[in-house]
Amino acid sequence: MSYTALYRRWRPATFDEVVGQQAVCRTLKNQIKSGRIGHAYLFCGTRGTGKTSLAKIMARAVNCENPVNGEPCNKCPVCMSILNDSSMNVIELDAASNNGVDDVRAIKEQTSYPPAVGKYRVFIIDEVHMLSVSAFNALLKTLEEPPGYVIFILATTEAYKIPVTVASRCQRYDLRRIETAAMVQRMKFLCNEEKIDIEEKALEYTAKRADGAMRDALSLLDECAAFKAGEAITYEDVLEILGTADTGIFNELFEAILGNDVAKALYVLDEAFMQGKEAGRFVSDFIWYMRNLLIIKSAADYKNLVDISAEMSKSMSEYAKRVSKSSLMRYIRIFSELANRLRSSESKRVMVELATIKLCTPQMDLDKDAVFERISDIESSIEKLSAGYGSFNTDIPLNKNDRVDKTNDKEKKPLKKVLPKAEYDDFMMLRGDWSRLIEEIGASVGSFFKDTYIEPVGREVLNIVFTQKEYYAWANREDYLDIIKEKVRNKYGREFEFKIRLADEYEIVNTQYLSQEDLLNNEDINMDIEIEKDKIDFN
Repeated sequence: MSYTALYRRWRPATFDEVVGQQAVCRTLKNQIKSGRIGHAYLFCGTRGTGKTSLAKIMARAVNCENPVNGEPCNKCPVCMSILNDSSMNVIELDAASNNGVDDVRAIKEQTSYPPAVGKYRVFIIDEVHMLSVSAFNALLKTLEEPPGYVIFILATTEAYKIPVTVASRCQRYDLRRIETAAMVQRMKFLCNEEKIDIEEKALEYTAKRADGAMRDALSLLDECAAFKAGEAITYEDVLEILGTADTGIFNELFEAILGNDVAKALYVLDEAFMQGKEAGRFVSDFIWYMRNLLIIKSAADYKNLVDISAEMSKSMSEYAKRVSKSSLMRYIRIFSELANRLRSSESKRVMVELATIKLCTPQMDLDKDAVFERISDIESSIEKLSAGYGSFNTDIPLNKNDRVDKTNDKEKKPLKKVLPKAEYDDFMMLRGDWSRLIEEIGASVGSFFKDTYIEPVGREVLNIVFTQKEYYAWANREDYLDIIKEKVRNKYGREFEFKIRLADEYEIVNTQYLSQEDLLNNEDINMDIEIEKDKIDFN
């Protein structure tokens, strides 16, 4: 006989067995006891919180021949047939793979047949947010006025994708993430029944890794039990199986970030992805790694707050000494934002690489935390110089830009460049829309070209100017320019050629552009003007 996973073998059979959803279960039981059963329900919540389990329990409870206090007896023929998935009264549809209008029409046809046994026909649509627009429209009328013997139960992890017209016709119940203590208590019971010998601290760590999802917790427990194969499972064992296997690569990545070593960080990411790491899981685990560093940095007695081995605690303590709290919070913020964007991104690896480059180069981030980090680095450098040379002459310019600006600031005048009228109009049209146009392109192109600007270099020829060396290196591809060229062609009906260049480190952007007419009509021009003689016709 084939092995059945723990989460399937121990799926809740009654409302009372559902972990962490007491308020929802109590409401549903009271509806069944009083006979005030709705015609449509919407169960919302993250994965593994009990949506489908509740739907199946309710399908049995409303049809049970011998209900007990709103609970199904799970012994009568009706309950048994539903438990065995052989009942004609319960129809399940997985909208993730059956999301077309024809699938919904098939359900509508079945609603015209009353139940042969029991009181209700229950239609359970899982991942309902995956239905197409036309499928939702087909479902709408039936959902609003179904026959009295029909109950719809919709389940979703992304409630915001449900049309308001559909959601408003359902009783909505939000299932929350399950507390760690509740999951540990449930797992202790299952381990006792399954004869799995495991430390309580190991169960606590497993529950925390599940992030509020009971199904995930049982899957992880299954993995640990298989690893030890009948032996006692210790906390250190669970760390080896679930936690510290990736810590080595996180140490390498964090070392590269601290050293502002973009190349090394990208090589570490490449190694991780070549090993088969999934981008979303990698990002979530690295956020947790940095969270542990922040706890170590912030709390003197941190050992009860982080789940790491003694050996890892020692190495992470060293890293914690080398980074400030503000930097860690900035890193966590950037990767948390990344985790949200990854869910809808088709270029997950590129997004992870861009975020990592951002961590390695705080000068690319205009957020105040990044500015403070740069100021802190400058102060640290000054302190080192002062310590090494006894005194520090603040009159000495720190870089080439200071040397130029301190002597020439008052003499500098903005350069005005005169363009032929048609070229000027084309350039100003694109210049005004440039940021919006790049944002509309989106994906990896939009990320690389986000902070660029354009400059004219000829009739219908434009330079895209990069201020960040890393983005310039990654975006220097002909196919990216073709994407921008096509976008401009489709939006404006014009054909432009695009080139790219990297701005000089000390380049000051102060060019103002004038058309030929502006030059002729402006009597008060007291700035330097650059005129391309072969293009200007004053006749």
